[in-house]
Amino acid sequence: MLRQYELVERVKEYAPEADEALLNRAYVYTVQKHGTQKRASGDPYFSHPIEVAGLMTDLKLDQETIVTALLHDTVEDTLTTIDDIRKNFGPEVARLVDGVTKLSKIEQMPENERAAENLRKFLLAMSEDLRVLLVKLADRLHNMRTLHFIRSPEKRQRIARETMEIYAPLAERVGMYEYMREMQLLAFEQLEPEAYATIVGRLEQIRSSEGGQVDAIALKVKQALAEDGIRVEVSGREKHPYSIWKKMAERHVSFEQITDIMAFRVHTESPEDCYRALGVLHRTWQFVPGRFKDYISTPKTNGYRSLHTTLIYQGAMRVEVQIRTREMHRLNEFGLAAHWAYKQGGSRPDGQVGWLRDLIEIVDASHDAEELLEHTKLAVYQDRIFAFTPKGALFQLPKRATPVDFAFAVHTDLGAHTVGAKINGRHVPLRTPLSNGDVVEIIKGANSEPQLSWLGFVVTGKARAAIRRAVRQKERAEVAEIGSKLFEQIADQLPAKIGKKAIRAAVERLELADEEDLMFAIGAAKLSDRDVMEALVPGSTVDLPEAPRDGRAVSIKGLTAGVGFALADCCHPVPGDRIVGLRRPGEVVEVHVIDCFTLARGFDTDWIDLSWGDRSHGAVGRLRIVLYNRPGTLAEVAGIFAKNYANALYLEQVERDDPFHTYAVDLEVQDLAHLTRIVSALRASEAVAEAERV
Repeated sequence: MLRQYELVERVKEYAPEADEALLNRAYVYTVQKHGTQKRASGDPYFSHPIEVAGLMTDLKLDQETIVTALLHDTVEDTLTTIDDIRKNFGPEVARLVDGVTKLSKIEQMPENERAAENLRKFLLAMSEDLRVLLVKLADRLHNMRTLHFIRSPEKRQRIARETMEIYAPLAERVGMYEYMREMQLLAFEQLEPEAYATIVGRLEQIRSSEGGQVDAIALKVKQALAEDGIRVEVSGREKHPYSIWKKMAERHVSFEQITDIMAFRVHTESPEDCYRALGVLHRTWQFVPGRFKDYISTPKTNGYRSLHTTLIYQGAMRVEVQIRTREMHRLNEFGLAAHWAYKQGGSRPDGQVGWLRDLIEIVDASHDAEELLEHTKLAVYQDRIFAFTPKGALFQLPKRATPVDFAFAVHTDLGAHTVGAKINGRHVPLRTPLSNGDVVEIIKGANSEPQLSWLGFVVTGKARAAIRRAVRQKERAEVAEIGSKLFEQIADQLPAKIGKKAIRAAVERLELADEEDLMFAIGAAKLSDRDVMEALVPGSTVDLPEAPRDGRAVSIKGLTAGVGFALADCCHPVPGDRIVGLRRPGEVVEVHVIDCFTLARGFDTDWIDLSWGDRSHGAVGRLRIVLYNRPGTLAEVAGIFAKNYANALYLEQVERDDPFHTYAVDLEVQDLAHLTRIVSALRASEAVAEAERV
């Protein structure tokens, strides 16, 4: 563990103007607040925030970040409050500590929900200040280094899985490859212990049997470049165990079939020397076609720059070579964190803005926690390809991305109005996967809108989130349109003419957002007619009889006096149907239509012959209606209900397969004849493709 004076000296080495008193005060504060708390390893708890602060000094981050690292667990794990932090260390440190604390307060949530909420808070906190993420990544890295001290295998696995699925990819997206690789390695050891042990063992065997072959190859590369007058540093290593395992899984091959286990880095003095070195290596050794990548002229989204190539060494051995300047290497290993050494005033490093803006947009568009998790994983995890607009603008997308993904990457409005696409000048289907270097032209339609079927082939989180949001908005508008028709029926029953003033007052009384929200609530059957009438004209429902509920306005012959009954939800019997009752011990009699599928299952229960009573009227019938996907079709259906004096109690879109939309509708009807007339009227409508009773 770093001692107090050692931590201060580290900061003063790269930031001589740092406030030494502030650093000392924060160090002492965390030691005092955590007091006698212990970690699973048995070490004092305060050793953890001090080590996290040490990791931040390795990145040469500013004093506010170092202080935040020292204090990051005090609010969560001690009696300290954010106000205490603000009072003792200032508003900026308090804001950063609060951001990190919010990312940590989710350990008791269910796993999927916790992971999704983690992502949501990550993204929103990052949008405010990237340093929140840097501290949290260092916090997770140190926790992973001590993960083996936790006794519970289930807890170790959960933390490792969360690290592999969320923290390591986010470290990669901000270019912190050293953090990413170590997190992956430590998580891999917990998640796949047998595979980890096998691969590490095989690498040790190769290392001992080759007798320094890595060093020998590195020397050969350096000599070849020196002969051409290029001064370089060359280092070699076996590939990362997790990288090897991932390649084995993707290619479905054994360890022995992986030919490019060795990787070498060549550090030059200038970008020009990078390309000169590449030429020398390709002249000296044969390179593997299709394995060359130029990330210097076209950097990755996170700012990563390097040349990648694979050489065939001594006839059979494949070795991967990465060529970059020393400055590129420093920025590549620590990514956006490295920029903070040169930034003043806490400004956001350039380079993170594009993908971070997309992620924040996904947060806004996601409907629930699981959807957010799905979309964000798509946004941060996948390998990249490069595609161009006709004017030459470059966009990075995941592999298997389509023109629709490309359109949404350019702009959400462009994606929403896409009707067609050209790839390299040729018209193609919208589901066509893009390849590296494609020039993509998107064809817009003024009145077009996202289609639900696109979800079958788009791969980016941004596209999926935008499509789902647009589909939900369209469905909401259609339900609100039905609500408007039903509202007219409700208003006709009132003693006074209803104007805008009365509607605004009703919206306020019902605690809704606006008039559209009211129409949607009516269309979705979230409000009863009485609720709406009372909100429009208070006191207007006093003399109205209560609306029938659960079919209790009907009477049933064949039941002993006092025996309760319920109309079955599976077949929705209405007066006029032939009916039968199912009697189960301790339950009310369940009334079914005689040909209900439920009866065919052969329940071991008593059947009772039933018939409708003389005063039976008013029950709920369910319809399945298939509409053409055209403007106004739902309104026309609502009009048919109104003309036939039927009240829609429930409506749900159950299937969407353009050009048809299928709905389930529950109607309050008088009897079977009434329901039959409505079905006939629906079938006669040009808006309806099919209508049938369920």
